[in-house]
Amino acid sequence: MEEGKLTKIARFSSCRGVAFEINPSRRSSPFAIDSPTKPERSIGTWLWIPWTRNNSFKILPHPQAISPTRSRASSHFCDINIDADDIELEFLSEVEDIQTNQEKIKVLPKLEATKRNSRLSIIMLDQGFTVYKGLFIVCITLNMLALALSASGNFSYGKSKATLFSIGNILALTLCRSEVALRFLFWFVVKTIGKPFVSLRIKTATTSFLQSVGGIHSSCGVSSIAWLVYSLVLTIKNDKTSPEILAVAFTILSLITLSSLAAFPLIRHLHHNAFERIHRFSGWLALILLWLFILLSISYEPSSKTYHLTISKMVKKQECWFTLAITILILIPWLGIKKVQVHVTAPSNHASIIKFDGGVKPGLFGRISPSPLSEWHAFGIISDGKNEHMMLAGAVGDFTKSLVSSPPKHLWIRSVHFAGLPYLVNLYQKVLLVATGSGICVFLSFLLQKNKADVYLIWVAKDIEMNFGNEIKELVGKYSKEKVIVHDTAVSGRPNVAEISVNAAINWNVEVVIVTSNPEGSRNVVKACNKAKIPAFGPIWDS
Repeated sequence: MEEGKLTKIARFSSCRGVAFEINPSRRSSPFAIDSPTKPERSIGTWLWIPWTRNNSFKILPHPQAISPTRSRASSHFCDINIDADDIELEFLSEVEDIQTNQEKIKVLPKLEATKRNSRLSIIMLDQGFTVYKGLFIVCITLNMLALALSASGNFSYGKSKATLFSIGNILALTLCRSEVALRFLFWFVVKTIGKPFVSLRIKTATTSFLQSVGGIHSSCGVSSIAWLVYSLVLTIKNDKTSPEILAVAFTILSLITLSSLAAFPLIRHLHHNAFERIHRFSGWLALILLWLFILLSISYEPSSKTYHLTISKMVKKQECWFTLAITILILIPWLGIKKVQVHVTAPSNHASIIKFDGGVKPGLFGRISPSPLSEWHAFGIISDGKNEHMMLAGAVGDFTKSLVSSPPKHLWIRSVHFAGLPYLVNLYQKVLLVATGSGICVFLSFLLQKNKADVYLIWVAKDIEMNFGNEIKELVGKYSKEKVIVHDTAVSGRPNVAEISVNAAINWNVEVVIVTSNPEGSRNVVKACNKAKIPAFGPIWDS
């Protein structure tokens, strides 16, 4: 860096990571790091510094793992310095200015620079072939094959039941996003294959599938449109359907198409609030019209061009039962909505801590809202499993910022908590959890409660006590010091998290690494672990 010049570093502030590839075979570290000088207190290549007078965590890393920096505080927690994962799809970016000392500059050795891509590139394109994409391709290929056979006259059932295939795809995509169904599925998987005798390959393959079911959701959405178009073409050719039925069918097709377009990655990324509202309200309206379509179709008599509906006709139609299942799956989460009293504190301008009554199991997420019909926000839950639980919310959007500036007394919640990737920690025997910033919130419950898995933790954040408060710091401090690496970037500079993670995973001999960071950070950790033959998982953009 030359004297007097300004260097700008683009930082990625997204809560989404990248997909992963599974390769749990023999491990070897791709990094050559010497051991610290005091092995009696070392953890891998890191050294734990005891509590200081100001009661802050400090970890002294090996110099080769550090990229020294003194940057100003970030306004977004999903960053390597101040990283927050409120699990929302809110993507913000900022540019950090680092000014050199005009009087005297000490030139530091430069680490090898890594290519920085745009957030959208990392989220969507810089992932290679993932399980998510594989599930999307397989599901849509099967649908298009069945559709082609039906159109060519080689699949008579598909031709006569085109509408049923469209509704069936809608049922499948609803199941893939049903928090109740997935909660049961995650629980069942942990209970059945979360045993020591089950091979690691089976566990990691199952984890990759469960994390990527969004690929099935997306492909079924596209396939339902294709089947509905085919059904409408056949109906128009038949010329025996009432104009009312055709009008309703075309309206349903328009709503489903609008919902799918709103979910297109570019639109979803840049205009997430619009996507969420379109996806929700167009889906609800389409479901209502689907019931109308089925009732009209069942009751219509082509010969007399009249409508006559009976219960016996309804119970014989598969379309009716599929639509009933869709309705139940959509209604269940909304039946558990209630307004509860909360206690909100703000340890800093960057985050708030929201406390609720009741203990919660590790690995679960909760949704809260100031207005249930307008917006919902999902956060990881921190709980000791006893009397209360809490959420750590980074101030990254209007709602989360309002929690800091105007703490509410009440919030709307969904009683049913849903499972995510962290819930699968108990599939394994030894797990390394890697978090940056407030991504720690999804892992803290595993430190506070007894688990089947032996859990180790790496936490990288900036100004921990100032930004996260004494309470969060103490929760981490209760866990065994021999199983925790805490790195405060305000004290020790910016680390190479991927390098730290690989060496810690090897030294602790863990089965798997689970990371919660920004897209670039998650990608780097996952790739480094894969290179070292260590199974690694991180949140994907459509988790």
